[in-house]
Amino acid sequence: QVQLVESGGGLVQAGGSLRLSCAASGIRFSINVMGWYRQAPGKRRELVAGISSSGRTNYADSVKGRFTISRDNAKNTVYLQLNSLKPEDTAVYYCNKYPPDLGSWGQGTQVTVSS
Repeated sequence: QVQLVESGGGLVQAGGSLRLSCAASGIRFSINVMGWYRQAPGKRRELVAGISSSGRTNYADSVKGRFTISRDNAKNTVYLQLNSLKPEDTAVYYCNKYPPDLGSWGQGTQVTVSS
C-alpha cells in the first residue's frame, strides 16, 4: 500500500521560504517519477514540479526560478524548496507519483503566504 506523508508547510510572509518534505513508502521509490502538486481553495489541483528517477526536473511556469524539487532515493523522500513566496502560492501541497496514483494522495501540507 502506497503511503505519502507530506510535512514542512506553514505560515510565511511574502518573500519568505519553506522546505517541504514527502516521505514515501509502499512503492519502488527510486524508479518512479515523483511530483509536487498543489490545490488552492476553489481551484483544481495542479502539478508544480516533477523529478525523474535520474534527477531530471521540470516546473510549472508560475514557480520556475523560485521552487526547486529534489529527491533522496536512499531515504525515499522528495523535497520542494520554496523561495520568494507569493500570496498566490497559498495552497495545500501534495506529493505523488507522476502521473499521480489517484488512490494514494496523502493529507498534504498547508502553505499560507501573507502579503
